[in-house]
Amino acid sequence: MKKSIKSLLLAILFMAIGCKQSDQAATEATSETTEVTSGGQENVVDETSTPNIVQTAAGSKDHTTLVAAVKAAGLVTSLSNAGPFTVFAPTNAAFDKLPAGTVEGLLKPEKKGDLENILGYHTYVGTLKIEYMNDGQEFDMVYGGKVKITKKDDKTFVNGSEIVASIPTGNGIIHVIGDVLLPK
Repeated sequence: MKKSIKSLLLAILFMAIGCKQSDQAATEATSETTEVTSGGQENVVDETSTPNIVQTAAGSKDHTTLVAAVKAAGLVTSLSNAGPFTVFAPTNAAFDKLPAGTVEGLLKPEKKGDLENILGYHTYVGTLKIEYMNDGQEFDMVYGGKVKITKKDDKTFVNGSEIVASIPTGNGIIHVIGDVLLPK
């Protein structure tokens, strides 16, 4: 009887040690694949998720001005959330078309509200894929105002600016455009 009790206690001890090691290994594996720092979803970094809109734009050498504007407007967290969102993303060259000093002026803290309105005019809540856009359609944007879609041949335009590329992201889609859309 004493041998069976000893055997039973020994088996329980081995199981407890095995479970503890398994839990510790699982915790270590989780911490290796996902790094979370303080802040919102924009700070989640892992190896398996599709980058969100902000992460995708930040990885583009053609969108550094847009990323700087998103940061200055305090919209990084908003555009990193689950969405889905559609962003009509002007290139650096599009911002260069604006009158001299415009971008620099908008990046100043006292112009944050104006910058939010302009960037909000480039953002739609929902996913607008080109293949579902029709000539003459209008869409209400985040900070008011509507954009108008036109189609000519195989090209799609938003407020007259051609959509030159579409990039799916983890929380929506980016349509690259060659002009800054200004609310009317």
